[in-house]
Amino acid sequence: MTTSPLHARIEASFVRQGMMQHLGAELRRVEPGLVEIWLPYSDKVTQQQGGFHGGAIGALADISGGYAAMTTVPEDMEVTTVEYKINFLSAFRDGALRAIGRVLKPGKRLIITSVEVTHVDEAGNENPCALMQETMMPVPKTY
Repeated sequence: MTTSPLHARIEASFVRQGMMQHLGAELRRVEPGLVEIWLPYSDKVTQQQGGFHGGAIGALADISGGYAAMTTVPEDMEVTTVEYKINFLSAFRDGALRAIGRVLKPGKRLIITSVEVTHVDEAGNENPCALMQETMMPVPKTY
C-alpha cells in the first residue's frame, strides 16, 4: 500500500500521541479535510460498567477532528484544540469505535471541524455513538 505525503505527515504526528498509542488507536484514512481513526475495545478504554469510557470517546473524537484540521495547514504548522462540544448518543462495549473527523470551515486563525463516532460490532453492524463539533487553532510545529 502506497502512502501519500499527506498521510505520512499525519501519521508521523499520530505516532507521537502517547495517549492514542497507549489506548491502541489506529490511523486508518487521511484525505484533505478528513481523518478516520479506529479505537478497538480493550480494558484500557472502559469505564466501571465495562463500556467505552466517555473520556476515551472524547479523546478519539478530538484527535480525529484535530488531524482533519491539520490536513489544511502548512507543513510547518500543527493545530491545538480551542474548544469542543460532544454529544454522547449511546453506550457500547466490545467491537470498535470509528471516528471520522471532517473540516467544516478551514481558516488561518480558526478551523471548525465535526466528528462522527460510530460503534462497529464484530458482525460489522454500525450504530451512532457520539457527535462532536470543535474549534481548532493552527500553531507552529515545535519538533
